[in-house]
Amino acid sequence: MPASVSPWVVFTLLWLTPRVVNSFLSSSETATESVISLNPPWTAFFQGETVTLTCYRYGFKLPQKTKWYWNGEALRETKVHAVKVSTSGKYRCQADDLHLSISVHLHFYKGPLVLRAPPDVFEGEPVTLRCHTEESIAQKTLTFYKNNAILKPSDQRSELLILHANQRDNGEYHCRGKKEWHLLSTSSNSISIQVQELFPRPVLRARPSQPVDGSPVTLICQTQLPAQRSNVQLQFCFFKNFQAQALGSGCSSSSELHIPAIWTEDSMSYWCTAEAMDAQVKKGSLAIKIPVQRASADFQIHSVPALTSVFEGQLLLFNCSVKGVPGPIRFSWYKGDKLNKETKTPKSSEAEFKISAVSSSDAGDYYCEANNGRRSFVSKAVPVTIKVPVSQPVLTLSTGKTQALEGDLVTLHCRSQRGSPHIRYEFYYEDVFLEINSTLSGGGASFSFSMTTERSGNYYCTADNGLGPQRSEAVWISVIDTTKNRSVTVAAGIAGGLLIVAGAAAGVLFYRWFSRKAGGKPDFDDSRDPSYPEPQEPTYYNVPACIELQPVYSNDPKEEVIYTEVRRTQQNCNHAVQKTENQTPRCQMAEKNE
Repeated sequence: MPASVSPWVVFTLLWLTPRVVNSFLSSSETATESVISLNPPWTAFFQGETVTLTCYRYGFKLPQKTKWYWNGEALRETKVHAVKVSTSGKYRCQADDLHLSISVHLHFYKGPLVLRAPPDVFEGEPVTLRCHTEESIAQKTLTFYKNNAILKPSDQRSELLILHANQRDNGEYHCRGKKEWHLLSTSSNSISIQVQELFPRPVLRARPSQPVDGSPVTLICQTQLPAQRSNVQLQFCFFKNFQAQALGSGCSSSSELHIPAIWTEDSMSYWCTAEAMDAQVKKGSLAIKIPVQRASADFQIHSVPALTSVFEGQLLLFNCSVKGVPGPIRFSWYKGDKLNKETKTPKSSEAEFKISAVSSSDAGDYYCEANNGRRSFVSKAVPVTIKVPVSQPVLTLSTGKTQALEGDLVTLHCRSQRGSPHIRYEFYYEDVFLEINSTLSGGGASFSFSMTTERSGNYYCTADNGLGPQRSEAVWISVIDTTKNRSVTVAAGIAGGLLIVAGAAAGVLFYRWFSRKAGGKPDFDDSRDPSYPEPQEPTYYNVPACIELQPVYSNDPKEEVIYTEVRRTQQNCNHAVQKTENQTPRCQMAEKNE
């Protein structure tokens, strides 16, 4: 390091006062360059003069450590961030671990004239060029030149003032002056002025770039200040659809504008401006169109119990949550087209709907609606089935009577008045399983069969929908044997005829016996008629011996018909059984001889 350079702590900066800089960019784009400031703020000096160099972080913040470079050669690292120099050359510094600063080229001249200018000139800034002289140069002879063309002198002949620098001020500048009583003028050093852009044209960005309907969006007006001017205050304005009035509360020092909610009707062009008030530099961005997407609600509906089938009397709890819909949100619950409940949740994106004890009328499709005041979003329907246990079934007969003839077609019908489908019906005869029949409706089930005498007895049915079977009352069905009734009728007719024949025969025998006891003959005497054959004993054919008919009565209390059955029995008797010539047995009363 040159011997003329010595460390010296500088606490006050005369030309640039450190100030906290607003955030013009997102944090990821913050400049990371080091900055050198000069005091005094020139790059040209007379030999023997000194200048103080101070190293800062971006935004003119003091670093923890500093490293200095001279003509590309790294000097020792020090915690002192300010040094005094008096040697010509290019100086750079590194604050902490930031990038190196831009080079500052210092010149120390021998001569009577030195033209001094700031190290950097930016657009819109006022610039002062100063022509410093020794005592031998008369002030009234000083003249400024640009590109070797003489410039109009000002009131202060030793200074040239540019109010607002721009690209037209670029060029080579020097000054000339004469010593008193000298004809020849003396020229100063030449300085090249290149007006730099204070900040590039801003770029407007939206975060997110494609916001959802009703969601917030942030507009960012991005630009970059150079490290040498990182303390310049910028003002930002945001506009919509080329309107003259700024959005929000107007222009501000913030490079961001927060819009709480943007809607599809706000899909239009936006642009911003950045302005350096002191430098009178104002630039506008290109317009961008923000496409606002229609919100797509992501619904999540949970129920307790988790199944969509709920038992009658059970608690039913719905919970509806939605994503993608900005609040505040008002929830509404529907069953079919009927509004059940509304819930306003200003700080929540979910709502509950509860039925303390469900009944069969609560079955149906449930869905929730989320409304944020500008849009309504409806979830998919959740079907809810209420499980109702079956009631005791009733078993009936198609004819309505509990008696049937053999061979009749009998239809049993089983039905439960209550119970959620699917209902399974089973038919039984004397605890013997007969048939299974299922139904989805409440119409019940039927079972048909042909009746036989073996099927007289108790019949019942059961109903079950998975929640426990129920059994009907038993029904007794009796069978009438029509073939047996016909044989009884024929037997009764035969028995009646035999009684008549037996009565007639008994009358004849009694008459003969009485005539003999009286000692006479009957009114008709066969002997009087010679042609009349000799009387013989009567012969009866096919008459069973000693028949006794016994009536048997049967009465069904459910019917008004009385059935009679006549039975025949053959008893032993003290009659002489004789056979006729045809070997036909007969029963003959024994006559008592007196």
